Amino acid sequence: MSISSEDHVRIASAIRSAEAKTSGEIVCVLAQTSSHTTALPVLIAAVVALALPWLLMTFTAMTVHRILSLQVIVFLVLLMLLCLPRVRVALMPRKARRAIAHRVAMEQFTSRIARNKDSPGILIFVSLAERYARIIVDDHIAAHVPQSEWQAAVDALVAHMRDGRIADGFITAINVCGNRLAQHFPRTAKSSDVRPDRIYLI
Repeated sequence: MSISSEDHVRIASAIRSAEAKTSGEIVCVLAQTSSHTTALPVLIAAVVALALPWLLMTFTAMTVHRILSLQVIVFLVLLMLLCLPRVRVALMPRKARRAIAHRVAMEQFTSRIARNKDSPGILIFVSLAERYARIIVDDHIAAHVPQSEWQAAVDALVAHMRDGRIADGFITAINVCGNRLAQHFPRTAKSSDVRPDRIYLI
């Protein structure tokens, strides 16, 4: 799943419309996957490949050369399959998947929002492979708006993600967040946009 160039335009337009009502800024990030580690796939492929010769020697009359060739082939094929994002993520426990996605979300928040203190900011983050959605706000916003008020936006993200309508999920979440921000941080004459109105793909 991904988003089209038209979806990019729709999301950017939604961000501009939402930010027109508030001094806060909205940053959207979409990750195909948050888990890039290959340690577990390598381990599984290696264990299977190491066990294979013993099975073949016990139950077949193959030559050593053929057995070793099959061992290499099995290792490489398994490694390629297990390193596919969906398979790699499926191998991880749910708690580990969420922890990794949360870490990436916090990294994105730090690099795109926390370092810029000029205006209050909010991150709308989705990691597709982990089926993870999160909204993170800076300290200034958190002091005025409890985390529970962002739950409707998270629910919209998750629901649209299940239906494969990622862009619609972001647009709904942007509208919800924009309305909340407008209530607590209305736009003033001094308000300025310091972050690009776009969705970041990582």
